[in-house]
Amino acid sequence: MDSLIKELLAILPLLWWPFCRYMAGFSFAPLIGEAMVPVRARIGLSLVLSVITLPIMQKTQISIDPFSMHWIVATFTQVIIGLIFGMAFQLVMTILSILGFLISSQMGLSMAVMNDPMSGSSSDVISTLLYLLGALLFFAMDGHLVIVQIIYGSFKLWPVADGINFVSLKMLAQSLSWVFAAALLLAIPSIFSTFIVQLGLGLLNRVAPALNLFSLGFPLITLFGLFTLGLISRFIPGHYSQLSEKILQMIEQMLHGGVHG
Repeated sequence: MDSLIKELLAILPLLWWPFCRYMAGFSFAPLIGEAMVPVRARIGLSLVLSVITLPIMQKTQISIDPFSMHWIVATFTQVIIGLIFGMAFQLVMTILSILGFLISSQMGLSMAVMNDPMSGSSSDVISTLLYLLGALLFFAMDGHLVIVQIIYGSFKLWPVADGINFVSLKMLAQSLSWVFAAALLLAIPSIFSTFIVQLGLGLLNRVAPALNLFSLGFPLITLFGLFTLGLISRFIPGHYSQLSEKILQMIEQMLHGGVHG
């Protein structure tokens, strides 16, 4: 009985490090980290994957006193690493949300706000629609399996004892500007076309003020914006695939940066 307890005490620390990394990654991952997914489900999934990762952890032979400051720092490090991977995958979904906000603001639907059951916050209808489209593409491309595979492989390239590579943190922070640029690039066709319609309605109102084009222009701009949104939606899956590939390349650079760092 005493030997069994000693074996369990030796295994528990090896399960703790993967659990922290998986749990942090799933908490910020697309859809898995949303409010609609129970916390118990993420905890259970993290525990199962931690047991699967146990053979890798046994090869590393990590010996850290659980009642020391080193243990707390190592735990915090695993949480940060998990957040890095979760936020990296969240960037593509953020691009679609910003795209929806830009389009809805230009076509006059920014006031059409509804409660988002996934995030628990309020968002406009177009952003929610594009986010749901991104969710379907995420599962169609097996994004949830890719996240698990990347976090699992990170224990070989980013061992627990190595700490955080700050070059990778800098790379993730610099990618935020790329998010806004990609969203604006996708929204430019809709923004420019609705701007031309608004400009034409303004000229008509200048020529014939009696037509009262302000009351007529709002539904016309909304209909034209929906038409351009339908045209843009055809190309969103291809752009989503390209953006996801770019994210995977960035994660690969981060992992190899951790090796050489």
